[in-house]
Amino acid sequence: MGKKAYTQLSIMMFLQFFIWGAWFVTLGTYLAAIGFSGAEIGTAYLTNNIAAIIAPFFIGLIADRFFASQKIMSVLHIAGGITLYLVAGMAEAGPIIAGLMIYNACYMPTLALVNAVSFGQMQNPDEQFPRVRVWGTVGWIVAGLVITYGLARFGTNVEATALPMKMAALASVILGLYSLTLPNTPPGKAGEKVTVRDVLGLDALSLLKDRSFAIFALCSLLISIPLAFYYAFTNLYLNELGVEGVAAKMSMGQMSEVAFMLLMPFFFRRLGVKWMLLVGMIAWVARYALFASAADSAIVSLLVAGILLHGVCYDFFFVTGQIYVDRKADSKIRASAQGFITLLTYGVGLAIGSSLSGLIVDHYTVDAVRGWASIWWVPCAFAAVVAILFAVLFNDRKADDRAAGAHAQ
Repeated sequence: MGKKAYTQLSIMMFLQFFIWGAWFVTLGTYLAAIGFSGAEIGTAYLTNNIAAIIAPFFIGLIADRFFASQKIMSVLHIAGGITLYLVAGMAEAGPIIAGLMIYNACYMPTLALVNAVSFGQMQNPDEQFPRVRVWGTVGWIVAGLVITYGLARFGTNVEATALPMKMAALASVILGLYSLTLPNTPPGKAGEKVTVRDVLGLDALSLLKDRSFAIFALCSLLISIPLAFYYAFTNLYLNELGVEGVAAKMSMGQMSEVAFMLLMPFFFRRLGVKWMLLVGMIAWVARYALFASAADSAIVSLLVAGILLHGVCYDFFFVTGQIYVDRKADSKIRASAQGFITLLTYGVGLAIGSSLSGLIVDHYTVDAVRGWASIWWVPCAFAAVVAILFAVLFNDRKADDRAAGAHAQ
């Protein structure tokens, strides 16, 4: 991969996640400001999870077989940008949720497409892809900083407005146009017969015969349920506590993600697969305990500590999980196995969590006052139960041995 290709792909990845970070983080605060209930906010975030379930069908049935990836990206981002801009001008719950469903159906398939375009230009993906992917995290961070410090001139509480959505819409159209300049990435499976089994990654079901992998898959789904509470309601929570510069402060979570990503090889050699995964789960317990403890007195140091735990939460569980799947799956079903776990976590798990979180928030809301301490103790307890279940039932020494051996080489 030459310098030109690296620059092109890095800009692409930056814009891809700048878009997501621009609207996703502040959406709950905006919807609450225009009168959405907790359940309606949860449903709005649910559209993202439903789209994550639909995306593999789109990629497997269309993108992989008929059209170049960069051209599909262009169409989807432009259509998505126009849709999101229209949604930003709506006021009723029904049309907004329907519009977000259409938008997410456009956006979520592009997550796989940017990877396809990237891998198509790489001779050594193991080393080259992280250098490109990190710009996506930078894009998410910059989106938060722009909302807090760039859009602030339009008002004191910009996170409760539709401006972040409009910014994301504009960036989406820009990426759609920019996609036409990317290297050609023709469909990789043109002419091949398509099956539902391939699209859903069902070949990976054979791995469930392994008890440890089955426990890992189950806990991956379950731990994604409390994860949805963070995505849907943290921004609203911090704003209601009166914390200043919330979007910028939340971007510290992505900064932490970058730092812990760099530290992962160090911890992997010393902890192994089981403890890496378990530490990631425990970090979710700690994060929600910090949020719950800070709810009554708005102790900023506890809130910031909870945000900074994002690096441990995400890297230690989800990235380690991807490595674990890679080591467990035969090369013939490796892609299917990764797709299967993604479907369980970002699809089914987060979908359940998005719906459940909204109901929990409404349950602990009295006369428009949300009982945040009680709300956060729910995902805290849920994550603790999952961590205990995993600690007791998961035991895959072979995976630990393979991981330790690989890092020792």
